[in-house]
Amino acid sequence: MSEPARHDTSPSRAAARSACPVQRVPNGPGRPDGYLVTGYTEARQALGDARLSKDTAAFFAGRESTRDPHPALAHHMLADDPPEHTRLRKLVTGTFTMGAVAALRPAIARITDTLLDQWPPGELFDFVAGLAAPLPVAVICELFGVPDEDRPDVRRWSADLFAAGAPDVIDPASHALAAYLTGLVAAKRARPGDSLLDRLVAARDGDDALTEDELVSLAALLLVAGHETTTNHLGNALLALLLHPAERDRLRAHPDAIPAALDELLRYASPVSTATFRFTTEPLTLGGTEISAGHPVHIALGAANRDPARFPAPDTLDLTRDAAGHLAFGHGIHRCLGAPLAKAEAEIALRAVLRRFPDIRLAVPPEHIPWRRTRLVRGPESLPVRHGPPTP
Repeated sequence: MSEPARHDTSPSRAAARSACPVQRVPNGPGRPDGYLVTGYTEARQALGDARLSKDTAAFFAGRESTRDPHPALAHHMLADDPPEHTRLRKLVTGTFTMGAVAALRPAIARITDTLLDQWPPGELFDFVAGLAAPLPVAVICELFGVPDEDRPDVRRWSADLFAAGAPDVIDPASHALAAYLTGLVAAKRARPGDSLLDRLVAARDGDDALTEDELVSLAALLLVAGHETTTNHLGNALLALLLHPAERDRLRAHPDAIPAALDELLRYASPVSTATFRFTTEPLTLGGTEISAGHPVHIALGAANRDPARFPAPDTLDLTRDAAGHLAFGHGIHRCLGAPLAKAEAEIALRAVLRRFPDIRLAVPPEHIPWRRTRLVRGPESLPVRHGPPTP
C-alpha cells in the first residue's frame, strides 16, 4: 500500500467520498445502521450539529452487550452533551490555554533532549518508543502528578484502550486504569499538591460537585487523550517528512516555519482517523443523505482532511499550504482541548530532531513499517530510523 493511502486510513474511504460524502453502513441484525461521513463540508457540519449526541450511556441503555468496561470511564466530556459537557470542560480549560502551555515549554524541551541523548550515532533507533511515546506521556503525567515508576503502566493501559476489536484487552485495561486512578485520587486527598489532578480532587470535594465516577473518568480521559494523539501525530509527522526530503530540508533550513507547517502535517496525516461516537437524536439531512433518529454517525476525519473539494491535490504534502481549517482536532464544542499542548510538543520535538540529526533517515523500507490496528487513531506502531554515517 502506498504511503499516502496509509495516511488516508484506507483507499476505500477516498472512493466512498467520491461516490457520496455520507454513506449508510450496515451494522448487522438487531443493531441500527450507521452512517460514514467522509466529505469535509459534511464532516465539519456533523461535528458542530447539536442533533448529533455524544451521550453514549443514553444510546446504549437497554441494549444487550457482552462488554464489561469499567463504568467510571463513561462519565467524561467526550461521552456527554451540554450542560454536563460544559460543566466538565470548564474545570480543565485553563490548563490548556496558550499561556499555560507556554509555561510548559521549557519542561517539554528538557524532556525531549533527555530522550534524544540516549540515541547513539549510527545505531537503529525506534522514534516511537524512544521519543513519540514517552515524551507526551511524561508531560501529561507531570501535569497529573503521576509518579515516575507508574508511568509505564499508564502508557500500557492507555494503548490497550485503543485495541480495536479486542474487548478482552480493552475492558481489563479500563478496570486497571480506573483502579489506579481511584488509588491516586486517594493519595492526593491524603497529601494534597498542586497538580491538575489535585485541582480536580478539590473540585470534586468543593462547590463544583463532581461525582467520584466523573472525577476518575475525567482524569482517565485527560491522561489518555493527553498523549495518545500526540504520539501518533509525532510518528506520522516525522514519517511524512522522511518520505518527502525536500519538505524536510525546508524545515531544517527554516525551523521557525515548523509551527505553521504543523497544520499541513496534521491535515496530511491525521492522528485521529475517526471521531469519537455520535448518534442522531432527531432526523437530519447531511450531504443530501437523510438520516433518521437513533443512528450512529462515524465522522472520518482523515478522509475529510483529504477531500479535494476543500484541499486541492490533497495527497500532496505541501508545507506552504494554508491548512488551518483541517479537522484533525475536530470542530465545535468538542474540539480537542489539548490542541495547544499537542502542537507545542510536536514543534519542540521536530525542531530538536531536525537540528540534532540533520541526516536522519528511515532504517527500513516504508512498506515494512507496522501500523497500529485501531479504528480511532492512526499512526506507526514503531518507526525505525538512523542518523550518522551509514553502517558499513
